[in-house]
Amino acid sequence: MTTIRGAYPVLITPMTQEQEIDWGGVKNNVNYFVNQGVAGIVINGSTGEFVSLSKEEKYQMVETVMKEVNGRISVIVGTAAETTKETIENTKQAEAHGADGALIINPYYMKPKENEIYHHFKEVSSAVNLPIMLYNNPFTSGVNMSTDLMLQIGRDCENVTHIKESSGEIGKVRDLARKGKGDFEVFCGAEELVMESYLVGATGWISVAGNIVPKLVTDMYNHFQNDELKEAWAINDRILPLCAFLEGSGKYVQIVKRAMELAGQAGGPARYPRLGLSPEEDQKLKSLLASLETVNN
Repeated sequence: MTTIRGAYPVLITPMTQEQEIDWGGVKNNVNYFVNQGVAGIVINGSTGEFVSLSKEEKYQMVETVMKEVNGRISVIVGTAAETTKETIENTKQAEAHGADGALIINPYYMKPKENEIYHHFKEVSSAVNLPIMLYNNPFTSGVNMSTDLMLQIGRDCENVTHIKESSGEIGKVRDLARKGKGDFEVFCGAEELVMESYLVGATGWISVAGNIVPKLVTDMYNHFQNDELKEAWAINDRILPLCAFLEGSGKYVQIVKRAMELAGQAGGPARYPRLGLSPEEDQKLKSLLASLETVNN
């Protein structure tokens, strides 16, 4: 089983001006991140606009990326859906094409109760052998899973090996890491609490900012692992304004796509109803990127 630790950029889905997937851009971006030395990547996540993609597009994304990666880095696939049945289908498809893990948030429209969430993950876990990263994000799913629920799922479902904690409650990261030790590992999902999460036991970060500064987020993790806290905090402090912009703007998809274009990579528009950045937002992004340039070199 592949070790899943470190900073994992959650990739955009590059598109043409006609809002069709730019498959050549997908391949180019994959190679860009491999060459940047990231631990792994996540596809079909929120930053990848998974709710705006058809099932066929999501499946083709898995096939295309797994073929292009060809075992060079690990790949986690977002496989969440509104029903348990479709989540299982998506996860089986990712497993069949060699994915290293599945990132699964609870059904996000129906706002299920905790016993329904438990049953959902138990059923999915029982249907596949693929490692599962349970994903708690109350801001996108409308449900903030309790620590006890996540601990129970992690203990009862052998292949729930990781939890991505995005509630912004650092106490949850701490309690999950300490009480779940031996059952699962915890990844940070809050862009502004990364170092804090590492300090209380997180072993990785599913990173939106990692699209824009992949080397920096990788270096920050490596410095932390080497007990070089001064260097890790220095990187954290430099990228924090970017992280705050991503989390506070409501346009993280558009920001990342524009930043990828400015870096010479594939981006393109987001699918409607998402609209592009305003001139003011675009200028703010350029200013943030300029402030990071000396660190990136």
